[in-house]
Formats: sequence, structure tokens, C-alpha cells
Amino acid sequence: MDGIFFIDKPKGVTSRDVVNTIIRKTETRKVGHTGTLDPLATGVLIVCVGKATKLVDILTSQEKEYEAEVCLGIETDTLDSEGTILKEEDATITEERIDAVLKSMIGTYLQEVPKYSAVKVNGKKLYEYARNQEEVKLPVREVSIFSLERISSLQKKDSKYYFSFRTRVSKGTYIRSLIRDISYQLGTIGIMNNLRRIQQGKFTIDMCKDLDSIHLSDLHPISEVLTDIYRVIADDVLKKEVLNGKILDNRYNRQEILFVDEEQEALAIYRTYEKDNSKIKPYIMIGGKK
Repeated sequence: MDGIFFIDKPKGVTSRDVVNTIIRKTETRKVGHTGTLDPLATGVLIVCVGKATKLVDILTSQEKEYEAEVCLGIETDTLDSEGTILKEEDATITEERIDAVLKSMIGTYLQEVPKYSAVKVNGKKLYEYARNQEEVKLPVREVSIFSLERISSLQKKDSKYYFSFRTRVSKGTYIRSLIRDISYQLGTIGIMNNLRRIQQGKFTIDMCKDLDSIHLSDLHPISEVLTDIYRVIADDVLKKEVLNGKILDNRYNRQEILFVDEEQEALAIYRTYEKDNSKIKPYIMIGGKK
């Protein structure tokens, strides 16, 4: 069984929990997702099954779009509403100031990774350092914020201010860290109260199914998902060459090519050969239908 599920991850479960559910439904252990969502978060989670797990890296590299709710005037160790409260303060904020700060955050900047994350330092995950109360220097990564706008009015509840925004960001961007940085720019502290991923690359939330109702018939074939790659239908001779991983002449004048058989089963993705631009070589071998 090979293909991709588009799942609307529910709140309160981990991305690994979703993978485990798909393992039970498909009765195969070759399952992986293309971008972790925190238990607090909901939304688009792409889950690859069988040969499709070879596509995890190229699907993960896509831009992502989120809607998030911010709570200002509070700080937690996890940067979200599920963490331990470290500090609280009164904040005086206006919508005009928020809009100005959001606009100023658009672009590329160096973002500090949250200490409660799965990023590894010296072979150990950051959340393991945090849980053991061990000091560690948090990595800093360059991230890009392509769009960022407020989508709700500013509301005050129990001495805290709340508002929501929509943002489109590069791979590796932590929305919890973005909210922390927005809050600092506002002259206060803040946490992520809710998060929903509404798009990853070309895959949107309206393409996704609820985890509880997902069915094997919802499994999308590999070739159906890779519609943005130039496609070549291979005859029997070319199919044999592709499946054998042969370096080919690039008579297609493309940097990336998806070879499929006559039944549209994906065989392999080829890319330009770095030693000779007139040729192409295998990038991901998929193998077609057995």
C-alpha cells in the first residue's frame, strides 16, 4: 500500500499518535509524516505510506500557512498555553501597534528555537535538556516570514489581551517563537494560545479528512500528489532504464522529471546530473507497482 493521506490533525494528540493510527488502519509500519504539529495544534498533516515515505523530505520542504491565537501578558516555559507559567504582567496594547509590529516582522530574521522542541543539540533533543533542567545554548535559525496579518479584533479577558493572526512562513519556522518575538516587539510577553495549520505547500485544509473518519479510499496515489513536477510517460524500454537507475540524456531540458508508467504509477524522480548538465540521474527511486 503506497500513497499519501491528507489529515486534519485534531487537538490533544501528537503527530506520532496520528502515524500510529494510520499504521493500525493500513496494517503497515512504513508510515511517516511531513512536519510535526504540537499536541495543541490542529490542521494539515501529510502522512506518507509505503513507498511514499521516500517523499517525506521534498514534501516537508514546502512553505506553510498558519492561523494562530496570541495571549499577551503571560510567559510560559513552552511558549504556549500548556506550559508552566513563568511570569505575568499587565500590558497596554493597541490594534494599531500590533499591526505595525506584524508588518515589521515580514522578511528574514534569526529565530531562536524553543527549548521544548525536538531539535537536537549534541545528539540530544532540546526537550530532554528542558525536562532534566539542564542548561543548553538554544540554536538560532534563519527563517522567512512571507506574510503576517491580524485577522481578529483585540480582546481583553481576565487582564490578558488576545488576538489572532494568519502567517505564511518558511520550513523550520516555529510559530511559538514567532509569537514570543512579536510580543517582545510589543514591549511585553506573550504565548501561543491556539494554532491551526491551514496549508502546507499546495495542500490546503479543505483537502484534509478528520482522523476519525479517514478511510483507505482516502489514500492519494503518489503520482496524483506530484502534479507540480514535469511528467514523462515511460515506454517499456525507458521504464526498464529508469527502474535500473540509469543516468539518462536530458532531452527534456528540465531540472526535475517524474517518470511514470503507462498506468501513471510513479517510477522515479530524476534531477540534473551535477557532473554533466546534459544528463539526468535518479533523485528518488519509487519503483512503480509490483
